[in-house]
Amino acid sequence: MHILLVASAFNSLTQRVHAELRDRGHTVAVELALPDGSLTEAVRRHAPRLVLAPMLRTAIPREVWAQYPCFIVHPGPVGDRGPSSLDWAIQEGQGQWGVTVLQAEEEMDAGAVWASVACPVPPVAKSELYRGEIADAALAAVMLAVERFAAGTYTPLRQETARTRPYLDQSIRRIDWAADTTQIVLRKLRAADSQPGVLDVLLGDEWYLHGGHPENGLRGAPGELLATRAGAVCRATEDGAVWIPEMRRRRRPGELPTFKLPAVRALGDRLPPLPELPAIPHTAWRTWTDIRYREEGGVGLLAFSFPGGAMSTAQCRRLLDAYREACARPTSVLVLGGQRDFFSNGIHLNVIEAAEDPAAESWANINAIDDLVEAVLTTTDRLVVSALGGNAAAGGVMLALAADEVWCRTGCVLNPHYRLMGLTGSEYWTYTLPRRVGAAAAGRIVHEALPMSAASAQALGVVDRVVECTPQDFATQVGRLAARLASLPGTRARIAAKKAELERQENSEPLAAFRERELAGMHRTFHDPDAPYHALRRAFVRKEKPSRTPPHLALATGARSGAEPARYRTPVTGTARDGVPSRPDD
Repeated sequence: MHILLVASAFNSLTQRVHAELRDRGHTVAVELALPDGSLTEAVRRHAPRLVLAPMLRTAIPREVWAQYPCFIVHPGPVGDRGPSSLDWAIQEGQGQWGVTVLQAEEEMDAGAVWASVACPVPPVAKSELYRGEIADAALAAVMLAVERFAAGTYTPLRQETARTRPYLDQSIRRIDWAADTTQIVLRKLRAADSQPGVLDVLLGDEWYLHGGHPENGLRGAPGELLATRAGAVCRATEDGAVWIPEMRRRRRPGELPTFKLPAVRALGDRLPPLPELPAIPHTAWRTWTDIRYREEGGVGLLAFSFPGGAMSTAQCRRLLDAYREACARPTSVLVLGGQRDFFSNGIHLNVIEAAEDPAAESWANINAIDDLVEAVLTTTDRLVVSALGGNAAAGGVMLALAADEVWCRTGCVLNPHYRLMGLTGSEYWTYTLPRRVGAAAAGRIVHEALPMSAASAQALGVVDRVVECTPQDFATQVGRLAARLASLPGTRARIAAKKAELERQENSEPLAAFRERELAGMHRTFHDPDAPYHALRRAFVRKEKPSRTPPHLALATGARSGAEPARYRTPVTGTARDGVPSRPDD
């Protein structure tokens, strides 16, 4: 079936729907709903059998839904209506929610229901919930609705009752630091992440607060800033304290749009002297930190969680330090990642954009992440597993590929490419991607610049294992699988083979040669003021709306072609498929 996706942005859910519809044999194209009102003509040009809107902030024009069947994905249960559905669910502390696929008509969210799937609401930020449980439910509902539509025998159900709730504005989101408990503060912060944030007054200016984590030890006067850690600030509540990782200054009239930054970086010179608490990556610490390490038998698990998946120069260096400490431990398997949300999206474009010299910061950032990738590639005394519980893109995918094995949760979306940001890329991708999929397939992947599902990535050889579980269960399943990997008789032989393989590679073409070639191109781009990268970065960071749908999205595409034959791939020491069952419950 030819399906046209209509969306306000090619966001994570739209990407996942795009990838998984293609996996199921449909041809899919995308048109962005832009202010110029060209959507009607775009739909007529595509002449789709079905129009599907995974994420749409505006109404589909009457002339479109009257002529074509149009399905809307609403992040709420049947009868829920309004633009802030998920925000209300989190702020009110709902334990269960859902996703509904309904037919477009005159009244927003009032159409007949084609499918509805329930899901839990764990205590996490809205963006994390949206990419996790909500996305899982949305995919299930979308596929059921598409299947019912294709069959031609299903009659969608009219909505009998409904509740339309208003936009959740800042007057309701506002935090009363003197009266709100830690749990109330966290709900408000989580319901506003990553947009629009919670508007607050702090240190003589207005700020949007983004993200929130509980602090279990520090106390102070309500609203008082208590400490900093890993770029975040700790602020006292009525009965405790919360960590706020990111902030965005409110835009003043005539200014360019502002953007999120690590809280300490955003506050800058306004920040009073505060104790900088160490970010010791050990789970014995019952408090928030963005890097954690624990051991289970012969397995080390190094987890990290950076807002939005971006990794600044400082974050890369701290993660490298933690990785080296983990490698000093007596384990045979080291898991990198294993959290329920983003694995990594590569370099931190927001921090780069805010730097006095963006070119110099770009250069520092790419070298810092390259150092981390090099450390993973040259680890020869244990097996390293990259465990992706959430999405990854650009250099974040290539960081994952540096490991011996790559495990993905079923809901992951991978974007292993750079060109949409005007970059040629680094992170040793010219070595790691071709050795997994072959040179020709690697070239196609980076040129197409399309999202791929976990299943498609596994079929291509980018991923070794797909873990079927909920976002909440991923860490547990990864720990179990890693323990089994550590216990396999062949693991010691694989570790021994790693060193010999690396020595052969160094004698053939040293890893440093790949890095040098990649960085030469990146250096030219970073230090060329006319390079498209700078304008593309600025537009991305400041969320500038595109003037048209990118051509590679508007082009209808079908199922991704399969991976090259196995003889073209050269994995270092084999994969988990050789000895561990593919499903956690086997």
